[in-house]
Amino acid sequence: MNLHDLNTQARAGHVQELNLIAIEGGDYLLEARVHGRPHPLADVRGRRLRAHSLDEARGWLQRLPDMPLNLVHWSVQDEMCGMSGTPEEDLKMPISRRSAW
Repeated sequence: MNLHDLNTQARAGHVQELNLIAIEGGDYLLEARVHGRPHPLADVRGRRLRAHSLDEARGWLQRLPDMPLNLVHWSVQDEMCGMSGTPEEDLKMPISRRSAW
């Protein structure tokens, strides 16, 4: 899904939320949840859309209809030695579409 498709789906009311997923190196990937399924956002070449900051991602989304936006950090429990075998949840926090500055 690209930003144009996301806009179309959002205007039709099909997008439940957007997730800004933090990855190694301080970058973020965007994912839309449509009908309960994840849809990674892609650029015009079909590669995963990667933002280098929260403000860059917010800039891409400013012309889209309002919808919930979450910052997601994957759980590191499974990568740490000595941690219990119980599954841990990812950290998912709602954030504003507008900059706090």
